[in-house]
Amino acid sequence: MDMFRIGVYSNTHGIKGEIKVFPTTDDLGRFDYLKEVLLETKRDGLVRYEVSGCRYFKNMVIMKFKGIDNINDIEKYKGCDIYVTRENAARLEEGEYYIADIIGAEVISDEGELIGKLTDVLQTGANDVYVVLMPDGKEVLFPVIKECVLDIDTDNKRVLVHVMKGLLND
Repeated sequence: MDMFRIGVYSNTHGIKGEIKVFPTTDDLGRFDYLKEVLLETKRDGLVRYEVSGCRYFKNMVIMKFKGIDNINDIEKYKGCDIYVTRENAARLEEGEYYIADIIGAEVISDEGELIGKLTDVLQTGANDVYVVLMPDGKEVLFPVIKECVLDIDTDNKRVLVHVMKGLLND
């Protein structure tokens, strides 16, 4: 099952079964239209909950699940990651993609050379940075700017890049 982590259940909120969630998504508004989530628990595996309410408090999201009306019914899952399935994930605009869809992609230069595999995406604020593991075991960082990242093909898991002078220690 294809899932995306959207938050971490950090604590209970009151005694009526509400929980505080620390969001790990860049789109906080996505909580407004959540229908169901999956809690990844150590004891019970993935547990599916239907969302009956959500509101915001400081930097947290307060969530309520259908059928959970007592703190004792949900407290045991404190610390669990909260996921949504791809079907329940935020809708993408044209040209957008999920980071999960490019992890493991081959990174190819505009001269046809295999640079390596994309292993991570650093979100710096100004622009993302792709972490690429080269065949020799070294890592190289590619800033996600139009002069450097030319094309992202999520279907074929390929990223076309222009290697800027000095990037690979020429």
